[in-house]
Amino acid sequence: MSKSLKLSIAMVVAALLALTAAVLISRDGGESAQSTKSDAAGPPLVREDSPRLTSGDKAVFVEFLDFECEACGAAHPTLKNLRDKYGDDVTFVVRYMPLHGNSMNAALAAEAAREQGEFEAMHDKLFDSQSEWSHSTSSKEEVFAGYADELGLDMKQYRQDVTDPAAKKRIEQSQKDAQAVGVTGTPTFFLNGEKFEPTTIDGFSTALDAAIRD
Repeated sequence: MSKSLKLSIAMVVAALLALTAAVLISRDGGESAQSTKSDAAGPPLVREDSPRLTSGDKAVFVEFLDFECEACGAAHPTLKNLRDKYGDDVTFVVRYMPLHGNSMNAALAAEAAREQGEFEAMHDKLFDSQSEWSHSTSSKEEVFAGYADELGLDMKQYRQDVTDPAAKKRIEQSQKDAQAVGVTGTPTFFLNGEKFEPTTIDGFSTALDAAIRD
């Protein structure tokens, strides 16, 4: 085999590998994982203190998210509709994986709102207003405090809770759990302990319908 032919074959193989990698990179922050079950011996996908958006008893849907992630923001309307449709049967759980400049502050705002029973309201507000505050080099702590005020939270308590080291520790633990179970980007979804990547809106519903039946 001539040197030129060998070189041509090598270039074709390299191009195919690069194309495959590009197809797999579909989520903000890293490569998407293939559908695999989480390691039962590893960190839990859901901890006792993980925020719940609903409390259904037939299936558990976990989203590792970043409030500043554009892909998470784009998925939010679909996931909100799924919560409305399946919330009586499915527990929707939030796990944090802050990856951007104001991601931690946003998660802290959500945790502080949770202390006053308004986690879902703050969760939705952060995503609905994402374009107004995301990807800024300056801190948006006061913007989030403004959201808390709009939601009618006790602002003295909010400011205490948002600076509580325990809140930051919960978020950091969530991020450690994400890394331990192989989450490399957001959003990443798990349904009944199995990581999955729906490619269409119908894919979510199909998976949830099957989980409920099982």
